[in-house]
Amino acid sequence: MSVLSAPPRPEPATRPAPGGRLAVPRVVGVFVAAILLLLVVGAVHLTQGTSSVGALDLLRLLTGADDEAARVLIASRLPRLLAGLAIGVALGFAGAALQSIARNPLASPDTLAVNAGAHLAIVAVAAFGVSLPALPAGGLAFCGGLAAAGLVMAMSSGGQAGTTRLILAGSATALALGSVTTLLLLLFEQATIGLFAWGNGSLVQSDLTALTQLAPVIVGAVVVLMLLGHRLDILALGDDTATVLGLDVRRTRLTVMVLAVLLSAAAVTLTGPVGFVGLCAPVIVRLLAPVVPGVHRHRILLPLSGIAGVIIVLGSDVLLRAVMGGQAGVDIPTGVVTTLFGAAILIWLARRHRDAGPTRRPPGGHAAVRSAGFHRIVLTVTAVLTVGAVAVGMLAGDTWVLLGDVLNWLNGSTGPAYTFVLDQRWPRVAAAVLAGAALAVAGTTVQAVCRNPLAEPGILGITAGAGLGAVSLLTFVPLAGVWAVSGVAGLGAMLAFALVYGLAWRGGLSSDRLVLIGFGAWQGGMAVITYLVVAFDPWNTGKALTWLSGSTYGRMPTQVLPVLIALLVLTPAVVAARRELDLMALDDDTPRVLGVRLERTRLVALGAAALLTSTAVSAVGVIGFVGLVAPHAARALVGGRHSRVLPVAALLGAALVSIADTVGRTLIAPAQIPAGLVTAMIGAPYFVWLLWRSRATTNNPR
Repeated sequence: MSVLSAPPRPEPATRPAPGGRLAVPRVVGVFVAAILLLLVVGAVHLTQGTSSVGALDLLRLLTGADDEAARVLIASRLPRLLAGLAIGVALGFAGAALQSIARNPLASPDTLAVNAGAHLAIVAVAAFGVSLPALPAGGLAFCGGLAAAGLVMAMSSGGQAGTTRLILAGSATALALGSVTTLLLLLFEQATIGLFAWGNGSLVQSDLTALTQLAPVIVGAVVVLMLLGHRLDILALGDDTATVLGLDVRRTRLTVMVLAVLLSAAAVTLTGPVGFVGLCAPVIVRLLAPVVPGVHRHRILLPLSGIAGVIIVLGSDVLLRAVMGGQAGVDIPTGVVTTLFGAAILIWLARRHRDAGPTRRPPGGHAAVRSAGFHRIVLTVTAVLTVGAVAVGMLAGDTWVLLGDVLNWLNGSTGPAYTFVLDQRWPRVAAAVLAGAALAVAGTTVQAVCRNPLAEPGILGITAGAGLGAVSLLTFVPLAGVWAVSGVAGLGAMLAFALVYGLAWRGGLSSDRLVLIGFGAWQGGMAVITYLVVAFDPWNTGKALTWLSGSTYGRMPTQVLPVLIALLVLTPAVVAARRELDLMALDDDTPRVLGVRLERTRLVALGAAALLTSTAVSAVGVIGFVGLVAPHAARALVGGRHSRVLPVAALLGAALVSIADTVGRTLIAPAQIPAGLVTAMIGAPYFVWLLWRSRATTNNPR
């Protein structure tokens, strides 16, 4: 059986047999130790805050002698502690349940886009001025989270098609949903003030109203999951075995997913999306398996994961306030700390990861073979499309001009008004076209080297590095010029790529490991960006959001020049390596047999892709999906040979970003939609279709 037709192999970290002898004393000892640790963390948590009430003041409450301490405890600290307790239990149970039904150690409310779907649902209601009580808001979040999780699970064959595929499906879905959320935050900035910080998981609670309404939901879902523990043990034996033993596999999976999404939605409604708790808690518990036999039994795994989730949430909050002071607990979301912790866990898991054959497909494996004549026709049509997109981009905007006005402007004979408009417009159009072409060439290269048709340049950590560099400069040097912002963004992108590549190297480069570590770096970088915005410039989130959404607003010729130079220097180098790219897209052995120095070629190719992406991001900000969509569309049109794919992909990428930029600054003029949000809305449906098609190919090998 070939690599491409082999059945999916579940990840071993979630498949231990639930049977075997149960070491009861050790299990009891683990529970006792976990509860004691939880009590200690909770006690420390109660002593922290913005007021001067400390541990001694709280102890005096036992004698009823301190009314001020009682007021602080009841009004502020107890609601925060109970909120952390509730979401820790909810996310711990949800993460363990999702990992079990997906048989994938990286399944969680974050990687399955549950949090992103729930977040979008709540922001959409708030953007239009509707204020809902906790239960209706939770119901809305549940619908959004369930729809997102269902889509990701469907695209990744229930999570069993491999870790890399699950991560890519979940991250792309979360990116698309996050783009819509960001658009709402930008367009309705006044109505959504405070939701940027809340959107990263804040434990701040004004009272216990929301908690008292959502607590029965969390308790009910937890109880039902515990009752289903034995069924999950049987499911862990494999679908065939479980069916033979009389288990309705599909119904069990659906029930558990609904309960997990319900818990996640309740947590999001209460505190916003607190990142990676659902991933880390079950992973930490499973690491105890060598010393605590039987910990994989779900009636032990689930409650231990819940306790671990609470310790992670409260411990992160304690660490945040201990290091940065009590006010930091109000200003900075606790989810920033949990996301950084989760990103570290994800990178650690990825470094232990071995490539899963079925998730790795040659990106041109299913592309049709086209004739040279057809290739020339496609090249001509895409060139005409790109020229047309440039022409429309020059004509359209908040001020429409005629083609004759553009010709007069080129001849230097227009009036002051049109001269001003076109002088401001042409750098935007040039930036969009060149950045789109650079991202497309980089995406083609990354997909060939990684042999993964679902990879794209941002997954290498470049996007997060560029964003971190730019937002840091905008935060600490508000008057920095556009050239300085672009330079720092490019430097951040290259440093992030170097870090990801170094972490992924273990006696050789594993493509799946590179993707997973890149995803972890991306999440960690975005958490740091959130920290910078809410800690140092909380009233100007629109500035950072606009840049992170990929905008050509205010572009200058000096910002366009680095992208042009990168394209002129690096594109010919990539084209010259087209034979090596064709060979690397097949497997690791063929290039070596034919004399290709594989590791050096990989490094050079990925370095070129990183440079192209960093210059594009430094010029126009973060624009997603272009490096994914353009190479796929090119291969579908002209086949898998890179000598044909590269020019067509570059033209398609240029046209896509140019059209997105034109639509974004014309549709609701004089207001503008950042080009990156438009490309996400265009690219997301294509990506969904692509994943669905490749899912069908995986499940029905020919």
